Amino acid sequence: MKFRIGYRTIKTAVGTAIAILLAQRLGLHNFASAGILTILCIQVTKRRSLRTAWDRFLACVLAMPFSALFFEGIAYHPIVIGVMLVFFIPTIVMLKARDGVVTSSVIILHIYMAEKITLDIFLNELGVITVGIGVALLINLYMPSVDKKLKDYQGEIEENYKNIFCEMVRYLRTGDSNWDGKEITECTRLLEEAKTLAFQDVENHFLREENIYFHYFKMREKQFEIIERVLPIVTSITRTVKQGHMVALFLEELSENIHPGNTAHIYIEKLREMKRDFEEMDLPKTREEFETRAALLQLVNEMNDYLIIKSSFQGIKTSISVNKQKKIEAN
Repeated sequence: MKFRIGYRTIKTAVGTAIAILLAQRLGLHNFASAGILTILCIQVTKRRSLRTAWDRFLACVLAMPFSALFFEGIAYHPIVIGVMLVFFIPTIVMLKARDGVVTSSVIILHIYMAEKITLDIFLNELGVITVGIGVALLINLYMPSVDKKLKDYQGEIEENYKNIFCEMVRYLRTGDSNWDGKEITECTRLLEEAKTLAFQDVENHFLREENIYFHYFKMREKQFEIIERVLPIVTSITRTVKQGHMVALFLEELSENIHPGNTAHIYIEKLREMKRDFEEMDLPKTREEFETRAALLQLVNEMNDYLIIKSSFQGIKTSISVNKQKKIEAN
C-alpha cells in the first residue's frame, strides 16, 4: 500500500500540537489530554465533526457530576469506576452521544487520579475539554474543494458509457465483438466512489442539503442498471436486419452526445419516430427475423427508459454541455 500523507493527517497533527500548546500556556493540568480530544474530534466532514464534538462535550461534562456522585459517595476504587460505567454508558447512549464514551472516560480517570472533587478540578477539566474540542472544530473548518474530483469522476463515467454504446453499435452492425467488458466493472466502482465523495461534499456545507453531483451520479447509476439489462438483449441478436442498423445509428449518435447537460427530450422524440418507422415496415418473414426485431423493439423500449431517467435530471450546466445542446438543436 502506497505511503501517503493526506490533508486530514496534516490537520490532525497541527490541531493536536496547537491544542496541547494552548492548554499548556493556559496552565491547565493534564494539558496533553486536550490533544487527545482534538485527535478524536477531527472527522472527514464538517457536519460529522460538529456532531461528534457535541457528543464528546456533552459526555465529558456529564462525566464530572457522575464522578463526584460515585467517587465521593462511595470510594476512589477501581471497582467503583466499573460500577459507575454501568450506569454512565447507558445514560450517554440514551442521550444519543455514544461517540463521547471514550473521551469522557479520560475525564473520569483524571478525577479518579486526583482523588478529590473541587471547583478548580472541574474548571480545569472544562478548560481541557473546551480547548481540545474547540481547536478541532476550528481546524476542521477547512475542507479542500472536491469539485475537480467530482468533475473527473463525471468525465470517466461518461467516457465509459460512450465506450459501452460503441461496442453495442459495433455488435449490431457486424455481429462480432472482442470486447472484454472492463467498462462495466469500472462503472460500478466509479459510481460508488463518486456518490460517496458527493455525499461528503454535502456534509462539508452546513447550509447545503443536496449536491447536484450526487443527484447526477444517482441518475447515472439508474441508467447503468438499464445498460446492464440491455447488454444481454444486444448479444441475443444473431441476425443483421435493417432495423438493427437504424438502432445502431441511433446509439452511435447518442454515444457522441453523452454529457452532463439535459438533451434527453431530443432523443426521446427520435425514438418515437423510429418506433413509428418500425410499425410501417413489412412484417417479419421468418421466425428468426421476428425474434430479432422483437429484441430490437425491447432494446428501443429500454433506451426510452434510459432517456426518461436523464430527462428528469435538471442537468449540470457547463460550457461543454451547453455547446453540445446548441449543436444538437441546430441540427
